[in-house]
Amino acid sequence: MKTLKDLFVHTLQDVYYAEQRIMESLPMMIEKAETNELRNVLNAHLAETEKQIQRLDEVFEFVDEAPSTEECEAVDGLLEEAEEVMSEIDDKSVLDAGIIAAGQAVEHYEIARYGTLIAWADQIGLSQAKGLLEQTLEEEKRADKLLTEVALQNVNRQAAE
Repeated sequence: MKTLKDLFVHTLQDVYYAEQRIMESLPMMIEKAETNELRNVLNAHLAETEKQIQRLDEVFEFVDEAPSTEECEAVDGLLEEAEEVMSEIDDKSVLDAGIIAAGQAVEHYEIARYGTLIAWADQIGLSQAKGLLEQTLEEEKRADKLLTEVALQNVNRQAAE
C-alpha cells in the first residue's frame, strides 16, 4: 500500500469480510436468544447487514475495484469468542446477556472501521462513498443503542437473579 486510497480499499475489503461473517453468525445468535426483544433487534440487524453489504458493493464501484475481501482476524476473533461464550452458558437469561455483550463488541469494531472509512473517503474526495458509509455507520450505532436498551430494560436484571 502506497496511498491513502490503497489503505481505504484494504480497510474496505476488511469490513466487507466482516459484514459477511456477521451475516453468517447472526442467525445462530437469533436462534439462541431467549427474549423476543433481543431476537427482534438481531433480526432487524440481520436485514440491515444485508443492505450494508449491498452498499459496500457500491463503494467498491466508486474506487473502481471489484468487491473482494481481506480476512479480518479481529472480527473472526470476536465471533469465535461469541460462539465460545454461547456454548458455555447454560442459563438462558445469562446467555442473552452474553449475546448482547458479544454483539456490542462486534458493533463497536464496525463503528470504528466505518468512522475511519468515512474520514478517509472525505479526504480522498469520495463523497458518494462517504454518504453510503455514513448511512451504515448510523445503523451500526443504532444497533448498539438498541442492544444497550434491551440489556438495561430486562436482560441484565434477569441474568443477575
